[in-house]
Amino acid sequence: MDRILERNNLARAFKQVRRNKGALGIDSMTVVELPILLKKHWPMIRDRITDGSYRPHSVLRVEIPKPDGSMRKLGIPTVLDRLIQQAIAQIVQQDCDGDFRDNSYGFRPNRNAHQAICYSQETLQAGFGWVVDCDLKAFFDCVNHDLLMRQLKLKFPEPPFLRLINRF
Repeated sequence: MDRILERNNLARAFKQVRRNKGALGIDSMTVVELPILLKKHWPMIRDRITDGSYRPHSVLRVEIPKPDGSMRKLGIPTVLDRLIQQAIAQIVQQDCDGDFRDNSYGFRPNRNAHQAICYSQETLQAGFGWVVDCDLKAFFDCVNHDLLMRQLKLKFPEPPFLRLINRF
């Protein structure tokens, strides 16, 4: 938890949240207003995160059109919750990235589709006859959260951290 709440990690998280330019959450706070809130209330927010009493705000539910004409449901967190989520994600990603296979390219830092294509071409030229591309429709809509939490507990056994993840 200390690493998540460390000043440099939070500064990187803020830069990423600002860069993402997300929509306003249920509280209508902008990323420009967030530093003002943090200057005034950060010690209390930090204490609540540390002691396990922090509760994320409700998300704003919206629907956006998909290319096929159907609608995708989104939950937009408040900018404060996005900051905390990003700070968590940075540490989790840092600690877990080494556990993935080298030829795994999806949603990983410093990896992209072009690298995946190059790897596929190399394996075909090396004599392998198959390349499998998998796009699981609505995968994140049906993730088994109990299984995910069990895996996180193995890597991050700190109860306040796991409780915070569960609340998000």
